[in-house]
Amino acid sequence: MSERYSRQTLFPPIGKTGQEKIRSKHVLMIGAGALGSGNAELLVRAGVGRLTIVDRDYVEASNLQRQQLYTEDDVAEKLPKAAAAEKRLRAINSDVEISAHIADATPEKLAQLVDGVDLIIDATDNFETRMAINDISQKNKIPWIYGACVGSFGMSFSIIPGKTPCLNCLLKTVPLQGMTCDTGGIIGPAVQMVIAHQGAEALKILVEDWDAVRTSFVSFDLWRNQYTSMKMSKAKDAGCLSCGEHPEYPYLDVENMTKTTVLCGRDTVQIRPPKQQQLNLQETAGKMRDLGYQVKGNPYLVSVDMSDNRMVIFQDGRALIHGTKDLAQARSIYQRFFG
Repeated sequence: MSERYSRQTLFPPIGKTGQEKIRSKHVLMIGAGALGSGNAELLVRAGVGRLTIVDRDYVEASNLQRQQLYTEDDVAEKLPKAAAAEKRLRAINSDVEISAHIADATPEKLAQLVDGVDLIIDATDNFETRMAINDISQKNKIPWIYGACVGSFGMSFSIIPGKTPCLNCLLKTVPLQGMTCDTGGIIGPAVQMVIAHQGAEALKILVEDWDAVRTSFVSFDLWRNQYTSMKMSKAKDAGCLSCGEHPEYPYLDVENMTKTTVLCGRDTVQIRPPKQQQLNLQETAGKMRDLGYQVKGNPYLVSVDMSDNRMVIFQDGRALIHGTKDLAQARSIYQRFFG
């Protein structure tokens, strides 16, 4: 297998020295869905020394269109994505040390995993987890690479503590929140484009070619043939509570997290968002009907019937997830629709 990385080492910015650096590095992958499975395969094939994967979900049929590590057998067995990814990645490169965690990427879990990590890659599907990644990254001075896609649209930005704006800074400048794959759909090429951007940045960081790391925020729409690259240096905020002069890391505080509670005596979990919202229930009901769900409602709530669960949504953003006592599963269902 001595020729395994020969084409990669022939690339001058990497070379044999860079390959040795890649082999010595530890990457933490948050999420094993579309972006996570693609980035994980890229890094394992590139010869990263250690890869830790965290994901709370299992493989479903709708994943197969874009999540490249998984098969119909994984769907039939309802394998957790982290376990299925680990199995496939070990078959691709047995030299890489792979650790899979079937868990929710809470601030507590992230704190347990970041010791010795050289890079974090965002492959999650919700902003609560991303903000926790952002703060754990800033607190521990670990670079991380933001990435997101929905429909034919995608975006990416490399965040280097002490040098670039953080995600909390960007939220004041760039409108990042919006639809999810479960509400707006997604095409495979958009996923691959984000993976290409994240993967290239990951290799630059792993070989420590800091001058080559992209400092602009990239976004694109493949269907509309649009590509934008924006310089973000002016977005850095000295007063930012995540990366400013006096950081407090607010998104590692449990008070700023989605609240989940198993209701006593019921097979139901209550979800309460960190900040009270004012939902348009009629609009929410219409979106759910457009997605093919059976929906009932009144002026106070919307009830959505799913295959195994029922979600009742209230105007203040609170929801009851019936049919489960699993907090991570309930949070996953909620964030599919509300990001």
